[in-house]
Amino acid sequence: MASKKYAAVERNRCVACGVCVKQCPMQAVSVWKGCYAVIEKDICIGCGKCAKSCPAGSISVVDRVEV
Repeated sequence: MASKKYAAVERNRCVACGVCVKQCPMQAVSVWKGCYAVIEKDICIGCGKCAKSCPAGSISVVDRVEV
């Protein structure tokens, strides 16, 4: 069963430091071409470890939208 939450990145605030990548227990986070973090929503469990570790405050845990 998928989590009801996932992490989302505010790209214009991300500094591409990679701290979030190291904190993700699911390996759902990567840094795209050295520009900003990208989170795979299908893999993310919404634990918030990446958001808590982000020095730029660019990651938030948000509700999944049911379709």
